[in-house]
Amino acid sequence: MTAALGEALAEAAAVCLDRHHASPVEINISWTSGTSVRVVEFAKPDQRTLNAWANEIDTTENGAYALSLSAVEAEEGLVAVRRAETLTGADCYVAPAGVSPEDLEDCYRLEVSGIDGGGRAAVDARLHQKIAQTKRGASNLPAIASVVGFKERAILIQKVI
Repeated sequence: MTAALGEALAEAAAVCLDRHHASPVEINISWTSGTSVRVVEFAKPDQRTLNAWANEIDTTENGAYALSLSAVEAEEGLVAVRRAETLTGADCYVAPAGVSPEDLEDCYRLEVSGIDGGGRAAVDARLHQKIAQTKRGASNLPAIASVVGFKERAILIQKVI
């Protein structure tokens, strides 16, 4: 991932979080192996930033990328190495730091989704949809499904092997 892309995704996440919360905010992360709470600090978006991210669907999707990638790195030490191809059932590939993006053998496919509103049941339901999507993907690599609930302050992450 490039620095510019990372900054743009972080900006989208700040817009999404600012819809419901003030910085800093505690985010509950539920992972296959346990749970944790992480504190996320973000700059309050100004009007120009809000105008740039006025499309709620795109902003929620991009903000979810930022928080999911951060959570997968913080919890499992996996970093983004490249975008996934169409029909793989995922958005990008993640791997331990230092793994070459040309050799996907040690990678996981990562499928990400975000929900702006709704409660825990909505986040859980979306996670099940994303797990099913990774299983249908045209790839033999293991996968990880991740859903960010911005209002709920939750990130649900599930390995799909």
